[in-house]
Amino acid sequence: MQPSRYDDTGRRSATSSRWDMRRLNWPSRLWGSNGVTFGPDGRLYVAQFIAGQISAVDPASGDVDVVVPLDGPVQAPDDLAFGADGSMYIADLTPGRVWRRSPEGEYTLVSDEVQVPNGITCAGDRLFVNEMKMDGRLLELFPDGGDPVVLTDGLIFGNAMQLGPDGYLYYPHMLTDQVWRIPPDGGAPELVAEDVHEPVAVRFDQGGVMTVLSRGEAGIVTRIDLFGSGDTSIVTSGVVGLDNAAFDAENRMFVSSFASGGVTEMNPDGRIREIVPTGLDGPYGVTIDLGGTVYAADHYRVARPEPTGDGEPGDVTTQELLIFTHGITAADGLLHLTSQYGNVETYDPVAKTRRQRAAGLDQPFGIAVGPDGSLVVAEAGAGRVVRIDERDDSVTVLAEGLDHPVDVAFDAEGRCYVSDDRRGAVLRIDEGGEEGVDDGPDAGKAVLLAEGLGAPQGLAALGDELFTVDTEHRRLLAISLSTGDTRVDAEDLAVGLPPGTGPTERPALFTHGMPGSPGQFAGLAVTPEGSLLLSANGEGSVLRLSPRRAP
Repeated sequence: MQPSRYDDTGRRSATSSRWDMRRLNWPSRLWGSNGVTFGPDGRLYVAQFIAGQISAVDPASGDVDVVVPLDGPVQAPDDLAFGADGSMYIADLTPGRVWRRSPEGEYTLVSDEVQVPNGITCAGDRLFVNEMKMDGRLLELFPDGGDPVVLTDGLIFGNAMQLGPDGYLYYPHMLTDQVWRIPPDGGAPELVAEDVHEPVAVRFDQGGVMTVLSRGEAGIVTRIDLFGSGDTSIVTSGVVGLDNAAFDAENRMFVSSFASGGVTEMNPDGRIREIVPTGLDGPYGVTIDLGGTVYAADHYRVARPEPTGDGEPGDVTTQELLIFTHGITAADGLLHLTSQYGNVETYDPVAKTRRQRAAGLDQPFGIAVGPDGSLVVAEAGAGRVVRIDERDDSVTVLAEGLDHPVDVAFDAEGRCYVSDDRRGAVLRIDEGGEEGVDDGPDAGKAVLLAEGLGAPQGLAALGDELFTVDTEHRRLLAISLSTGDTRVDAEDLAVGLPPGTGPTERPALFTHGMPGSPGQFAGLAVTPEGSLLLSANGEGSVLRLSPRRAP
């Protein structure tokens, strides 16, 4: 068994008398990985934006220890650095804060005046941070007091930066494929390199060679010997969504991935060795096509969990980087997706083309295809369910006035259902009805089917029953479509945040155009042969639930 953030023993498992359950992929050991740096103790410290925590990794054994927990003052750590006295400085991205954690573990707020702080570095006793936004700033901060000093503005999405051998600060412009530098006391920024593939981090190895990581799917690393031969070399590692890197005293490079987590040692020729295995950052929505391919919406990408031929959990393959994807459903060879940006898209996994279907929605989560081919979406932030026309993509409201609709599903008769995790209910959307939620003149009514369900999220219809994932009580519920009677089908599911780590949901923030901590969404889907797929987003796996045969 493999440990996870939900179960550090690796022995805990869900129970059911009706379903046989198996994982399609291994649980995530390191829940997303962003900024990385070596600490005074020789361990590699990893900021985990998705998990809202910071972990320390032993590069020899791969052991992972949580150092900054999810339920502390830090909400969304994206990068970190150590000062000369052993203090840890943390860029808390979406709240817009920079923290100091003393060697004794005490937290002090350094600044809340930095917008979307990301790249952070120390130069002796000095602390520098930049902003990941358009027209971002690069600032010097003073942990012992004093107003921030702006070295420069005009950054086009800054990110991981470092002091170079020449004493300059080097940083990327992520959206213009450039690397810049500036003296730490200020001055005119200087362009160092351009046409660098999607740069996300600038690092220097022990020999002073500049290393630039790409955030793309290919895992491209560009090395430029600025202070020697001037030569440039490019390798393709295959590590999807590189985020940051750190070099140890032996000049070994360790990289992180925002898209798939884990920590990987990367050789100069691009060969890799996993220190902490990669995995899923979510998963959130889950679906399966008629060919049997399972897809998971994994916040930064659409991913495919791929079990081994002997039924053991397998690895995860990236289908494509599709940023902030949360809801997903397959139909007629296409994937329909919702995004935290408020978009709904149709994606062709063969042609790898995308078509925008709607924009400006407020926290769209679950999505389903209606009998007429239209897309139906649970718009959680607006408290409504909307329909997107198959022909002209016009948006109409099917039901509104809901508390927090999370997922939608259709039964064999073409009736639409919605789960509402704040109300603890599942409702049916009718064209009319005497009870339920009053909507606009052109909308239907949401008629109560079952309530008192905890926090139902993922929703799927199978035969004459509707199944939902209750993330409050970590169980799978079966609801009769005719009577509304409810049965518990599985318990102790690894869904929602781990036990004892605070609230069941961190708010999805929007800061300067950047979605923040993703809202929790444990998806559910039906396979063509009548099994269920469940997003075990508490551990980073997809479960297949097969009906248990009678003895």
